Amino acid sequence: MDSLEQGKKIIKDKIPLIAKNPGVYKMLSSTGEILYIGKAKNIPNRLKSYVTDSNLPIRTERMLSLTHNLETTTTSNESEALLLEANLIKKYKPRYNILLRDDKSFPYIYIGNKDKWPQLTKLRGKKTKTGYYFGPFASIGSANWTIKILQKIFQLRVCDDTVFKNRDRPCILYQIKRCSGPCVGHIKEEIYLSTVNDAIDFISGKSRRIQKNLSKEMEKASKELDYEKAAIARDRIKALTQIQTSQKINQTNLYEADVISIYKETGKTCVQVFFFRSKQNWGNQAFYPKHDADDTMQDILSSFISQFYENKTIPCLIITNQVVSERKLLEKTFSSKENKQIVIKLAKSKNEINISKLAEKNAKQALTQKLIQSDTNNNLIEGLATKFKLNNNIDLIEVYDNSHIQGSDSVGALICFGHEGFIKKRYRKFNIKDDRVKGDDYGMMKEVLFRRFSKAIKEKNGSLSLPDLVIVDGGKGQYSISREVLNELGLHDLPILAVAKGKKRNAGEERIYYKNKEFILNRSDPLLFFIQRLRDEAHRFAISTHRARRKKSLSKSLLDQIQGIGQQRKRALLNHFGSARAVESASLDDLKSVEGIEDNIANKIYNYFHE
Repeated sequence: MDSLEQGKKIIKDKIPLIAKNPGVYKMLSSTGEILYIGKAKNIPNRLKSYVTDSNLPIRTERMLSLTHNLETTTTSNESEALLLEANLIKKYKPRYNILLRDDKSFPYIYIGNKDKWPQLTKLRGKKTKTGYYFGPFASIGSANWTIKILQKIFQLRVCDDTVFKNRDRPCILYQIKRCSGPCVGHIKEEIYLSTVNDAIDFISGKSRRIQKNLSKEMEKASKELDYEKAAIARDRIKALTQIQTSQKINQTNLYEADVISIYKETGKTCVQVFFFRSKQNWGNQAFYPKHDADDTMQDILSSFISQFYENKTIPCLIITNQVVSERKLLEKTFSSKENKQIVIKLAKSKNEINISKLAEKNAKQALTQKLIQSDTNNNLIEGLATKFKLNNNIDLIEVYDNSHIQGSDSVGALICFGHEGFIKKRYRKFNIKDDRVKGDDYGMMKEVLFRRFSKAIKEKNGSLSLPDLVIVDGGKGQYSISREVLNELGLHDLPILAVAKGKKRNAGEERIYYKNKEFILNRSDPLLFFIQRLRDEAHRFAISTHRARRKKSLSKSLLDQIQGIGQQRKRALLNHFGSARAVESASLDDLKSVEGIEDNIANKIYNYFHE
């Protein structure tokens, strides 16, 4: 019996044992890897199609050939099955599912409603704080731009509470009229709160009323010869006009909607999402789902939507440029999840078609650029394999570098590159654990490589598969130590390149070592630029990781060294005294007066600083 028939038999034998309920099924390989996750209104009926259909797609036949087991999970209804399927696909990323890659949470603008002087800030992730959230914004850049405009118009504070409570004079933002200086009492509390309410109204789409109020305020100040106040109102009106013009509020007229357009070419797909809230365009983002070349745009779009909104707030309206498979099920599931009516519709009105076509145009342009970049990367990777006569096919390249200052805050860094460019989710940092090798580049490289590859060998289903090529920053020494580590782990066939700077450390004079031979590439050789680009990205990541660690160590408070002082007590002390130095010089009675600091803890703090 061939493997395809064997896979069908496994499913056929399982069908009688499965209840006729909605749920999710998982196809598993011989090693336990999840090959595919699917949902069904009736699981046995869905599984029968794999056994009885004679014209299965080649991709499905390949999947069945690898199937050695089947697991099912029943749910109370089809909507639960849809949500569970999306959650499991994002968690396990099965190779035969349509996958949404590079998914992440989007930034929101947050204004608190319990603070005496509410702060304007950005937030990602779960909405745990009470207050007003505005978003999502397509990128940090979009959120920052909106915050900048809000600062110009309403002059709300953006500093955190620790900075705010410990200022005795206003910062530069007050001088350039981006903040009203509430930290030092340059604005009355009731006026500041009124401005906060205006900002909330403005970002909620009620900008015309605010503009009229500002015009009245400017005219009144002018009549009273208060030209400075009139100028401030004038500048706010200008900023208000700027944001209204740039976001084309009147043209969209979409209060709460996401516009999703899909474009497919040569078996690759780009999905472009435009975010509209309060009749304002809050940016757009491109996604490139992983799928089989034969998958239809309708199925890709349906899978994309279910996975995209699995961890996000869903707007009332989703407009698409293609018919969505299982549209009614998605609407029902989303409406139940959000406890409001969710509509998914094909663009039909003139306004909807215009914005949908704009999103599709953006998707086409983004995909074209992606394909060109992918072709360039393919050529460079193939050129690298040809130049150094590498026997294995190169799909993944890992590049390693170290960073430290005289042995302090020593870190190792790993970046990854594939046919579609740098793979950020595979980047890793290594805090050097062995004190004996801190400051020793050879020892650090040895520790990093051993930790990375020994873990990969032990964990069959680890988070990082083995690369096809390793590049290390350094010369003969780094090459030798890297080769020694990989040989010790049995990875004799995994090729290594070491990239050393020239004698004067000038770009273009790099020497490349492979199998203990030295190679010097022509300054104008694209391969040299490619290797420099990989090396520089690893160097950038190592440096930024090292700086972050150094900054963290420098910012550690004296209070962190006292046993029994956690984050809450530390915050209470700093809020009360203003700084760790002030805590150090405080009397025992002063320490006892701090809320949350018991007598025994106050004694411990006092003794620590005065023993």
